[in-house]
Amino acid sequence: MALTADKVLEQVRSSLGDQVVASRCEYREAEIEVAPGDLYAAMQILRDEPGLAFSQLLDIAGVDYAAYGQDEWITEEATNTGFSRGVDGFSTGRLGLTGIYGVQPVRESTGRRFAAVYHLLSVSHNHRLRVRCFAADDDLPMLDSIVPLYASANWQEREAFDLFGVIFNGHPDLRRILTDYGFVGHPFRKDFPLIGNVEVRYDENRGRVVYEPVSIQPRVLVPRVIRDDNRYADPSKQEAPDA
Repeated sequence: MALTADKVLEQVRSSLGDQVVASRCEYREAEIEVAPGDLYAAMQILRDEPGLAFSQLLDIAGVDYAAYGQDEWITEEATNTGFSRGVDGFSTGRLGLTGIYGVQPVRESTGRRFAAVYHLLSVSHNHRLRVRCFAADDDLPMLDSIVPLYASANWQEREAFDLFGVIFNGHPDLRRILTDYGFVGHPFRKDFPLIGNVEVRYDENRGRVVYEPVSIQPRVLVPRVIRDDNRYADPSKQEAPDA
């Protein structure tokens, strides 16, 4: 019989001890956080401990927590003028980030921006665990590779490197896997422009595809809808009620 998430979390904390920085159990899912210096050792214990036996690595998900919890625009106050938010040059989620726009103020490294989230499965015990590990440096996020422990981590770490720029120290072949060879930047980072860095077109004179800087102004487009009904009527222009 499979253990409940609470029991799994209790057993994991007992096996890892001080290596567990934080833990929680929500929606019947067990999750722990480990420090970057303890990542490799903790993953090895989770795999080799007989009572845990997390023998299968299902996925590695990169995460960028910059502006975590912030919306693209302020929505506390609603108006009666439709989508009055219009066009916002730089949305809330991208303000204050260092990187592709080159206009934001530089922020100190918090060590809590980039993380890798590991999803583990114990086939023999039929229980799951999520392990989160934050990179210590926001400017150069780096974590230890776990390819020697899980062969499937090879491509998964390459995806996190390609999309988020997380460097996995000790990876046997860390190179891009989803974007083009000459791709600039990491497209899943919060400070990466929605229109990208370069645009592609076919040059008839050169007879080949060429890459050029984007000619579109970075902005967030929100459609403005105008409706003629009583919800948007001007009360001052309404006829006075009959006496």
